[in-house]
Amino acid sequence: MISLPKATTHRVAPWIRRIYSAVLGAVGIALLVQGAQLAAIGGSLYYVLAGAAIGISAFWLWLGESRGAWLYTAMLLATAAWAIWEVGLDGWGLLVRLATFVVLGIPLLAKSIRGDKHFNPRLLGMEGTSLIAVGAAAAVLIGIGLHALRADREDPLMKLGTLDRAPRALPQPLAQIIQGDWPHFGNDRGGTRFSPLEQITPQNVDKLEVAWEADIGPADPKVPSALQVTPINIDDALYVCNGRNTILGLDAETGRERWRFDMTREEPPSGKPCRGVAYYQVSQATGMCSKRIFAGNQSGDLFAVDAETGKACADFGVEGRVRLRDGMGDVPRGYHYVSSAPQVIRGKVVVGGAIMDGQFWGEPTGVIRAFDAITGQLAWAFDPGRPPGTTPALGEAFAPATPNSWAPISADEELGLVYLPIGNATPDFYGAQRRPFDEEVSSSVIALDAETGGLRWRFQTTHHDIWDYDVPSQPTLVDLPTPQGLKKALIQPTKRGEIFVIDRTTGEPIKTVEELPVPQEGAAPGERLSPTQPFSTAMPSFRPPKLRESDMWGLTPFDHMICRKQFRQSRYEGTLTPVGLGGPTIFDPGYSGGFNWGSVSINVDRGILVANWMRLPSRVEMLTRADASAQGFARFDGSKGQGSGQHPQDNTPFAARPSAFLSPLGMPCPAPPWGLLTAVDLVSGRVIWSQAIGTGRDTGPFGIESRLPITMGVPMSGGSITTRSGLVFIGATAERTFRAFDVTTGEELWHARLPAAGVATPMTYLSKSSGRQFVVIAAGGRPGMVTRLNTKIVAFALPNNTP
Repeated sequence: MISLPKATTHRVAPWIRRIYSAVLGAVGIALLVQGAQLAAIGGSLYYVLAGAAIGISAFWLWLGESRGAWLYTAMLLATAAWAIWEVGLDGWGLLVRLATFVVLGIPLLAKSIRGDKHFNPRLLGMEGTSLIAVGAAAAVLIGIGLHALRADREDPLMKLGTLDRAPRALPQPLAQIIQGDWPHFGNDRGGTRFSPLEQITPQNVDKLEVAWEADIGPADPKVPSALQVTPINIDDALYVCNGRNTILGLDAETGRERWRFDMTREEPPSGKPCRGVAYYQVSQATGMCSKRIFAGNQSGDLFAVDAETGKACADFGVEGRVRLRDGMGDVPRGYHYVSSAPQVIRGKVVVGGAIMDGQFWGEPTGVIRAFDAITGQLAWAFDPGRPPGTTPALGEAFAPATPNSWAPISADEELGLVYLPIGNATPDFYGAQRRPFDEEVSSSVIALDAETGGLRWRFQTTHHDIWDYDVPSQPTLVDLPTPQGLKKALIQPTKRGEIFVIDRTTGEPIKTVEELPVPQEGAAPGERLSPTQPFSTAMPSFRPPKLRESDMWGLTPFDHMICRKQFRQSRYEGTLTPVGLGGPTIFDPGYSGGFNWGSVSINVDRGILVANWMRLPSRVEMLTRADASAQGFARFDGSKGQGSGQHPQDNTPFAARPSAFLSPLGMPCPAPPWGLLTAVDLVSGRVIWSQAIGTGRDTGPFGIESRLPITMGVPMSGGSITTRSGLVFIGATAERTFRAFDVTTGEELWHARLPAAGVATPMTYLSKSSGRQFVVIAAGGRPGMVTRLNTKIVAFALPNNTP
């Protein structure tokens, strides 16, 4: 073994060696037992062999024989070869496979721990240090060679290669963007999240500092809420909402609160998100409510308030309120609410609504409605379960359990079309009871006539969706050069990780979409499946490669091994494996995405799409009705947030228990990165750059902050914005950090700490009073991501006189 300096070879009491041996033996036995269970279900034999080797090493060390140390060293070298064979030189993959065993072997550097009964094998005349060095080199070379033989899968993200030329500017007119303002949730009605401002540049962004903070609370520890709002800016004011049923007007220069309006009526706040408000100016009108702010609350009401004073607009509905539950039949408390900003087009306020997931067949309708922006009178309703242009008579209701639209809405004022991302019909994981009109629009993006509400076209992103792959992202509208000429395009990101590029006038694909076969075995009895699903084959797929057991991860060998067991015990045949009985089902990406409500941002000057997305599989267990009843499945109380881990799916034969695919320590089972930021040339469809985003400093096992500022790509919620100067601003991650990147290279240029995670989409505007450009983000955290919570809006700007 290695000869150590005399100062480190002092004797230790035999009982210390015995304690160490006992610990080592316990580790070996645990690995052996758990490893045997893994091997019995077809998993890796490594843990059986490693456990046996460690157990024998412990026995010899107990007896004071140094051969125990030699066997442990051999096990460690073999582990290195195995680790490299499985994951190559990936740092996170090697860490989980090697770190614990290296740390566990450190005491063997002490001669008294190794034992007095010397055992020194010879190989080719070598011994001690030389033998270990040669063994280590051999382990690395063997591992690299074997890994090269098994590295046989393609990453869908990179299948189209990397960019070989500069991106091309899009001929996107910016007339709809008021210079310096941010008047809509996505800046323009088409949700590009692009700003023409250039005051903050790649050269000076590192000088950004906090200009002001605004607390839009109060917080309520009994009803925790995420702050996911993107403010809008009109003239010298910002307008925001929060998870406490409140709309606020803030001074754009100082963040000072000007007014607040409480939308709470019959029901107290439940903590559900409010991601934005909408603005409308009544043509040629002045005075009270000539400028209006629209927002929805958590009990299904739409409000209009005066932008100047925050007082209700008395001519809108009844005292500024329209009851969205009218015509919806019986709506349990909290089972219908407005989570995203309304969209205003041609004098009408268009609004959908969120529905509580997975509780029962027959949940509230997903009807989409438009109201006159002045009077609040119903202009039209789109209900796929009713004849076009009709509304329920007195005593009737819109069709229950139809697909809903909860995500941000886009519109094209010129074409007179409003574009809505549509969810899947409830319940999420069992669709045998869905009706033909449900199937027509479920998990689609649809275009409705802004004047009549008539369906112009629909594009379905997932057929007969039983994976909760509802469309969560705002459709993004750009004008796109193609070989056939300029096309009015709609870009639709999905939870599946597919980005569809379609003609927003017709709904036909602009970039190739292919119907490809998907797994057909294992669905629940009575379920029907689509034999094919649409894949956007001319755009990068933000869908991870097919999972393997070797992709599992953990902080220790034990939770790593348990994740491998969970993988082997689950049903998984690749993307879109049907959810069914016979064990939990894994699907990847999970039902959080891929993409979610943060959508994408577009630098129209450069033709670059910026996407923040996740690699987080879900694991769903389906239960019979009898098993669900025996386990106490019950409907969720809608007054307490957005949902729970139980989906009783009442009025169907089956219940479901969905969850993220996590280790016993609460960490994702697949290896990092889990959150990534990627730039794509929209014209060619090629990836420009891609990288993990977010460090692990504010997250960790059981929600405990690790304090490790190491980039690993953490889970996220929210989106990015781009600017004409070539910057990307994004918070989104579970880390309490706001960042700026160079849009062409992906280089991180600046970051700042936030009071809580910025799980929202930022915005930027030019102050009318000072002429300074501000960048603003909501820093509120999110309960579901186990992050610190807060109620702050934070604004950054350059110091005065910055060049």
